[in-house]
Amino acid sequence: MSTPRPKPDAAPDAKDLLSYQDERIAHLVRLCARGFNRSLARRLALHEISFGQWVFLRILWKHEGISQSQLAEAANLTAPTTHTALTKLERLGIIERRTQGGNKRRQHVFLCPKGRDLQKLLEPLAVEANEVALAGIPEERRDRLREDLIAILANLEQDEIEAEARGLKMPATRSSFME
Repeated sequence: MSTPRPKPDAAPDAKDLLSYQDERIAHLVRLCARGFNRSLARRLALHEISFGQWVFLRILWKHEGISQSQLAEAANLTAPTTHTALTKLERLGIIERRTQGGNKRRQHVFLCPKGRDLQKLLEPLAVEANEVALAGIPEERRDRLREDLIAILANLEQDEIEAEARGLKMPATRSSFME
């Protein structure tokens, strides 16, 4: 029995259209980040934790008690987005917000026991997602990849510092051409 041949007018598979060899590094990194996020999000969903909530938990496991504004900055998210996510985490009994030192306006974020316990459950999922993504890449190449990505981040941070020094601001996410 022979394998059926595709019809000549059949649309090519989406994967056939992509040739990653010709892609710019920035696009490849974006695609990898999206793939990492989706891989981890699928695993987190089994425990009813969203990827957005994971972002905050990961920071809090290392820096519990930071202010809500510091948390927003560390997550690279806006204050309203952070507030919404923290409200949900608070409702779930994962975090609590408290004031410190008499400053009634500044909220600090603390993990509840449930939030601390989640670390043992969720961190292995991130390790698993990383291992899936890095399968077949030898350890020494993984180390080199990590070093190269850190160098890229440093270069981009420096570029942003220099742009700000020249008075160039980060454009709004919603451009006027979209309105």
